[in-house]
Amino acid sequence: MKFKNLAKVPDEVLNLEGWEWMLGEDTLPYLVNEMVVVRATEAEQYYEAANSLYEMYCEAAQNVIDHKRYDELGIPPELIPMIEHTWENENHWHLYGRFDLSGGLDRSPIKLIEFNADTATCIPETAIIQWASLKANGLENSEQFNTLYERLVNNFIDLKSKNSDKEPAILFTTMAGYPEDDANVAVLSEAAASAGFEVDFSYMENVEFSEEEGVFKANEDGTFTRFDFWFKLVPWEYIAWDEPELLRILTSLVTREKTVVVNPAYTLLFQSKAILKVLWEIYPYHPLLLNTSDKPLYLRKNVEKVILGREGANIHILSPDGAVLDGRGGEYAEQKTIFQEYTDFVKDAAGRNYQAGVFFAGEACGLGYRRGGEIMDNKAQFCGHIIE
Repeated sequence: MKFKNLAKVPDEVLNLEGWEWMLGEDTLPYLVNEMVVVRATEAEQYYEAANSLYEMYCEAAQNVIDHKRYDELGIPPELIPMIEHTWENENHWHLYGRFDLSGGLDRSPIKLIEFNADTATCIPETAIIQWASLKANGLENSEQFNTLYERLVNNFIDLKSKNSDKEPAILFTTMAGYPEDDANVAVLSEAAASAGFEVDFSYMENVEFSEEEGVFKANEDGTFTRFDFWFKLVPWEYIAWDEPELLRILTSLVTREKTVVVNPAYTLLFQSKAILKVLWEIYPYHPLLLNTSDKPLYLRKNVEKVILGREGANIHILSPDGAVLDGRGGEYAEQKTIFQEYTDFVKDAAGRNYQAGVFFAGEACGLGYRRGGEIMDNKAQFCGHIIE
């Protein structure tokens, strides 16, 4: 691997570009000043891989719907009506997601690890920080594979045009106490505003839901503001598991076309790691895929993953004879698991692993890297890239 150290470090860049709000304690420590050097041909391969994978995911999701394989994917039954409705109606637009990939550098093959399709983060780092670092150091846009912000704007424009009967106002929502989520939503809000939406923000505790009238923000003066569009950086499965009455109301609102929720419910099909098994069934030995099963892959090193886990929780690396080589605990231990063939990440001279993240928003549109151990968790660092 090759790296390029930039003269201006991330905190200087953020101040220069007017993104001071990102200089929080939970954000800055994991930003890395050195940029991964990527060849133009490698960037093109990442682009083509993500585009191909999205088409394959759509085929796999159709297979799940056609054959009612929801239980295999861990989909709560109460979500199925909304999943099927949003899948069949194109006005429920998938705004964005992020493919996590191994390889892609130094002739190492690109392999799919998983697809963060519902509540993907790393938007500010990918779309803003690495771009601002590029500009602050006198480099050109062409020296990065990064049109994420522009694609988000375009997708918001498409979302608005596909729902021309609705008032173009969108409420963005996160759970309180997660500044990283707030930073991601701030970038999305800017993109929505650039696309012509009226935008507002509220934590989940201040959002009200009416089955008859829709989604409302509770204002400090005691009034309520209604929104036809609602973006939630809250996982669909959490709503299904923890808020059954809210799910019932949202199902009614969405299926009666009174509210558009972004990302739509069907993205949970993509999010479930059990779809990796479906992909392998449909596209066996595809060069972008790793062998995946609901049973351990004996005689080869493999990775056991809970199907709806997040941030590296409850992942175990297994030896060919089934012994645990490494693992992480977490809150998802009761879930079903899948077993994915192990693949090496690209490593630097210090032995640190690099996982590529390629965003998809209508097309592949942004590359960044997470640097960490064999299991990428929430302690991984973010590395930008530069094309040379």
